[in-house]
Amino acid sequence: QWVYVANSDSVVRFPYRDGDLEASGEPETIVAKVPASHHWTRDIAFAPDGKTLYLSVGSGSNIAEDMGAKPKGGVEAWAKSQPLGEAWGPEEGRADVLAFDPDGSNRRTVATGLRNCSGMTVQPATGALWCVVNERDELGDNVPFEYATAVKDGAFYGWPWYYIGDNEDPRHKGARPDLAGKVTLPDVLIQAHSAPLNIAFYSGGNFPADGFPAEYRGDAFVTLHGSWNRNVRTGYKVVRLRFQDGKPTGEYDDFATGFVISDDAVWGRPVGVAVAKDGALILTEDGNGTIWRVTYGG
Repeated sequence: QWVYVANSDSVVRFPYRDGDLEASGEPETIVAKVPASHHWTRDIAFAPDGKTLYLSVGSGSNIAEDMGAKPKGGVEAWAKSQPLGEAWGPEEGRADVLAFDPDGSNRRTVATGLRNCSGMTVQPATGALWCVVNERDELGDNVPFEYATAVKDGAFYGWPWYYIGDNEDPRHKGARPDLAGKVTLPDVLIQAHSAPLNIAFYSGGNFPADGFPAEYRGDAFVTLHGSWNRNVRTGYKVVRLRFQDGKPTGEYDDFATGFVISDDAVWGRPVGVAVAKDGALILTEDGNGTIWRVTYGG
């Protein structure tokens, strides 16, 4: 009935019928006034039953530099009235995954402390919501890890005070001791500053010839865009996250590489990934603006 689109500052939907090749009506804004500065990319996903719309809203800064030391009324009062780990000031409602009814009503917070969940999807095997997250900058080439994770309802993932568990960001040292021990660990760690942007699970029935072998079923593909914040280049590729019986093993393999020309030049930066109905993998990249269709040639 609808095609939903996440803009940087809103969520809209267009009337849709199977086979439509262009919009049959004007967009209807269902979520307005989404903050759009700094991390402006947005992603949306629906729960398997279609009754919940998820929206990711990245932080408005690297490490909440403009948030202020304390919210009005003090940290203790703020913590009692807000979801676990919710930031304040210009960061309120950011670095979060939000949920709505399909018409945009009944806003609620699913999880906090996800600095920039740039890509979301629902795992077909379990119905779990998954995010790929860009972590903070300027702590060195190898700190902290980026990650992919199932998003747990009510969980806090650390930003801006902690990262990857109880590792305290030195730039916020001693600011939130009340949150120590309450940070949810992500499921799959990815090399620091790889800049994961999108995730898609490979699943389905009996794909025709273009489909990948059975061992790919249930695994996930993640696009790594690459980051400015690293002296030694990484990312600029697509990786395959390994799963077993619906659970991540914590391992990933290179899947599509070759976008790097030299230490100071690349010709492609992977962004989007999706699985076509015939089992082919669709990849987009914004280094030169190409859409790729990847089929299995075995």
